[in-house]
Amino acid sequence: MKSLRLLRLLALGAGSLVLSPQTLPAIEAEARNAAAAAITESDVKHHVDVLADDTFEGREAGTRGNRAAGIYLVKRFEELGISPGGPEGSYYQQGNGISNILALVPGGDPDLRDEVIVIGAHYDHVGYGTRRNSYGPVGYIHNGADDNASGVAALMEIADAVSHLPEKPRRSILFALWDGEEKGLLGSKYWVNHPTVPLKNVRVAINVDMIGRLRKSKLQVYGIRTLPGSRQLVSRQNVDGLLLDFNWDMRGDSDHYSFYSRGIPVLMLHTGLHDDYHRPSDDVERINSEGLKDISRLMFAVLIELADAPNLSRFRSQSRLESESIKRRIEVSLPPPPGRLGIRWQEQAAQDGKIVVEQVTSGSAADKGGLESGDRIVTFDGLEVSDPDAFRLAVLGAENPVPVTVERPGEDDPVELELELRGDPVRLGISWRVDSAEPGAVIVNRLIPGSPAAMAGLRAGDRVIGIGGRQFSDGDEFHELAHSLPDPVVLEVETDGRVRLVDIPPLPKRDEK
Repeated sequence: MKSLRLLRLLALGAGSLVLSPQTLPAIEAEARNAAAAAITESDVKHHVDVLADDTFEGREAGTRGNRAAGIYLVKRFEELGISPGGPEGSYYQQGNGISNILALVPGGDPDLRDEVIVIGAHYDHVGYGTRRNSYGPVGYIHNGADDNASGVAALMEIADAVSHLPEKPRRSILFALWDGEEKGLLGSKYWVNHPTVPLKNVRVAINVDMIGRLRKSKLQVYGIRTLPGSRQLVSRQNVDGLLLDFNWDMRGDSDHYSFYSRGIPVLMLHTGLHDDYHRPSDDVERINSEGLKDISRLMFAVLIELADAPNLSRFRSQSRLESESIKRRIEVSLPPPPGRLGIRWQEQAAQDGKIVVEQVTSGSAADKGGLESGDRIVTFDGLEVSDPDAFRLAVLGAENPVPVTVERPGEDDPVELELELRGDPVRLGISWRVDSAEPGAVIVNRLIPGSPAAMAGLRAGDRVIGIGGRQFSDGDEFHELAHSLPDPVVLEVETDGRVRLVDIPPLPKRDEK
């Protein structure tokens, strides 16, 4: 936990750690984009319409409706030309009263094809409902449009997109439609006990469960603490601007947990519970098809990034000790440090472009240097003072000693002072912490008011993942880049899964005044 609390102060502000996105060759990027375009709103809606039809009678494991849904899904894999991934050349893995459906895309890299990315969604639901699995009314078909026809629809469209790629991903991909999830994760538990590929070769397991009710663009993402770097990887693929809620909790309520319990990194996507959960009213007309399409495309991009990555981290065991309550304790904003100068000025005068000292903090640089209440600061470090924002920047960036000229009540001539400001000059005006689950990022936890970073709109909790178009490996490298790169400095910043570029205004320099 020490790494989670490590603070790095950059000259009374924190430095940023920046990672630039990997640049794909133009042809490869074009091919990926074309494949992703195969995922359409009409297609995901079609799959949900079929799976959530009364014909399948709620798809309860072991029933005729569940078997009929399985036949539909196997036929689709066959149409896509994706090979069976079950035992003895079958799409089905049967046992313990369940029928998992498995399809395998072998990897194209001889050195990595034995490694496997599993992407799964449960296709069963609760049938007609019982008092144990339904919030009622029971005895009616529970179609489970969101739970989990939405996740299955996404998985089938992702399989379609993968089949459109001109070259196979480097690692193998196992598409898994789990059965019996509603009866206690039976299908995924059975698979990890009877894996169809060596369990040690599974590098990441992705699970999608209930992703059809996107509201206000918010998508919950679980599991990023298990796979170092996955928050940044997911965020960089978020081209549709979904609002990602990275949740630290890990509960045994969906199929990802079967893999998590075996020490395999997981990612799980979810758009949240709702009043129709496990009720007959969870039906197709309530599905956000456009949102489902956007989430499916994000999942496809994340899947291919994982499958093609040169290296993938192993399971991060510290994640077992982490939760949302731990997150709230760690992700706190720190109060700003004491000011370098130590004055408060008159707001009315500042509106007219004048800095008139209202109060001097005892023991501050201003106090020790002779500034007094009522002084009007005319020049500061050679800069004519006519704008409060520019004055703040000048204070933050000035190197000692600092010459100051003031007009003082009762004095006919300007008063010349020399100040020794607190601390060193500030380049950005932030402090940060680093996190072992987020290599290649620094997490802003303090902003100096009026600093370049604050003026540029950075906030506590922002992740800096790039600086000057460059990536960095740790806080020390970010610190070095933040001090050495020429102006203007451009930061790459991730906030709630959305990545943007932020221009940092330069500080005034003495030779420019």
